[in-house]
Amino acid sequence: MKRLVMAGVFLAIAAGGFGAWWWWQQSGAVAAEGKSGKGKGAPLFVKTVKAVAKPMPVLIEAVGSVEPEHSVQVRAQVSGVLQSVLFKEGDKVKSGQLLFEIDPRTFEALYRQSQAQLARDEAQLENAKVQRDRLEPLLKREFITNQEFDVAVTSTKSLEATVAADRALLEQAKIQLDFTRIQAPIGGRTGSLAIKPGNLVAAGAGGGVPLVTINSTDPILVSFSIPERQLEDIRRYQNEKEMRIEILPDRSGPVAAEGKLVFIDNTVTTQTGTVVLKTRVSNNKEVLWPGQFVSVRIVLKIEPEAIVVPEVAVQPGQQGSFVYMVNDGKARIQPVNVSRQIGGEVVIADGIKAGDSVLTEIPQAIAPGVAVQIAGTDGKGDGKGKGKGKGKGRKSEENEVKGGK
Repeated sequence: MKRLVMAGVFLAIAAGGFGAWWWWQQSGAVAAEGKSGKGKGAPLFVKTVKAVAKPMPVLIEAVGSVEPEHSVQVRAQVSGVLQSVLFKEGDKVKSGQLLFEIDPRTFEALYRQSQAQLARDEAQLENAKVQRDRLEPLLKREFITNQEFDVAVTSTKSLEATVAADRALLEQAKIQLDFTRIQAPIGGRTGSLAIKPGNLVAAGAGGGVPLVTINSTDPILVSFSIPERQLEDIRRYQNEKEMRIEILPDRSGPVAAEGKLVFIDNTVTTQTGTVVLKTRVSNNKEVLWPGQFVSVRIVLKIEPEAIVVPEVAVQPGQQGSFVYMVNDGKARIQPVNVSRQIGGEVVIADGIKAGDSVLTEIPQAIAPGVAVQIAGTDGKGDGKGKGKGKGKGRKSEENEVKGGK
């Protein structure tokens, strides 16, 4: 019996303790809710910014690729053993700089042979001229026949032609000898070597791979394509001073170079419906590299009074883009037409005007008609409201507190 009494007392004490704990938790939650002001009547604290009117460019954006203005494949023009390479792979070289040397001994021998042949025929020509000059007065005195004199004249002319041919052969031999020293045809950046010293190189374009390829890097070209519907705008503004083309290696980064339009292709690519354009830009610091993909911005003109808001203020919707505005202490949705986005700013074509306040921090619990209060006004943005209704849930409270910071 005593055991039953003790068990009943123990159960009563446990039930009373649990009830006290439950009451304490509920009281604390209600007190916290009342302190934070998140009842049904408490407004959401939000941050706003005013739309501004300022000059903004009218842009056409595209993706382009960098290409050298000049690219030369250096090949040997005479066959022989590659004797030396006088640069390192990837070096920047100047026009006329010596790059390769081919074993010149065979061509030096041919050159000396041509010199000797020319000297021999020049000596024979001098002798023939002396003979002709000696026979000319004898012909006038009729000591010799016309036929004898004609033979002397013919011999002289033949030797003159032989000497001219010898000089041409000597010049050709000299050119062949000069070809053993290969110079850079243009200035630019060299690529990788295809043939190392000690290997036999063949002459001509059919002689295999080029020794090296040189690409010019300053200035440099950027090629890009635009839809054919935008070609009319390009042609309308291409002669205007304001029009320029900006090149960005990273779309969100700074402008690396600016240039003018230098080429519009004479046909539209039927497969893609696009037109190829090119711009020439300065690249003395070699920020741009041949083959690199870049972002291209064509600045057609500057709009002096464009309506601009931050990117975070514009929200996507099923019916199009919109912004939240505050009207009589309540949130409302304002549809807008977005003209273009430049960096973190959005240009609004219509829907709002300069000076209108739009929300930049959108609480999760916000909806059209919900009471809102701009942080830093009468509510001081500290999140302390006076609402007494039931809370809206932990997630809503967290979003509202964030909005009130």
